[in-house]
Amino acid sequence: MKRNKNKKSGVAIIEFSFGMLILVPLLLGTVATGLNLVQVLSTVQLARDVGHMYARGTDFSQPGNKTVVATIGSDVGMSATPGAGNSVVILSTVTYVDKAMCAAAGKVDGSGNPLGCTNYTKWVFTQRLTIGKISLRSSSFGSPSTSGNGSVTVDSTTGKISLNDQVTKTGDVATFAVGINPYANTAGVITGLPSGQVIYIAETATTAMNLPPFAPGSVVYSYAMF
Repeated sequence: MKRNKNKKSGVAIIEFSFGMLILVPLLLGTVATGLNLVQVLSTVQLARDVGHMYARGTDFSQPGNKTVVATIGSDVGMSATPGAGNSVVILSTVTYVDKAMCAAAGKVDGSGNPLGCTNYTKWVFTQRLTIGKISLRSSSFGSPSTSGNGSVTVDSTTGKISLNDQVTKTGDVATFAVGINPYANTAGVITGLPSGQVIYIAETATTAMNLPPFAPGSVVYSYAMF
């Protein structure tokens, strides 16, 4: 009888060990998936919160406001220190170059038609600010080119770009095709975005949990537009 009990106990231990080979990876995978889902939601919320503040006129070139961003994104490793942390926030304003913008920059002929207005009918950047770990991810909408042909001058403090650069420098053109129609006046019927109106874009990227092979530590990305 004692020998049979020992045999049953040994079999139970083996069965338990085989069961753990399945249950432990399953548990780890479930935890990793759950934590990464929280990371995705936090990344989306960070883009929305910062984008909403940006569109309302918050100046994120100011150190105090950068600290606010770091506080909002503390759960995803956001930092106000350039190059630090595990997240990045990219803020951009873009606008459509129409005849009115060309005229405002003095790039029209005597009849009011664009002349020397290189970026006419294109979307361009008017401002670019980056907070946090800049190397983590680049913008999905392009970036103002500060070197080479058609390069622009981006103010090192405010991130703003001059009107002249917006309408004449090819390096300021944005990769922007999200279905927003530009301003148009057809037979007196006005449609699309009002002339001169800017669109505020907040992009966020964060580093997900790194737990191979269940979570590879990939970059989570989101953007909000106002």
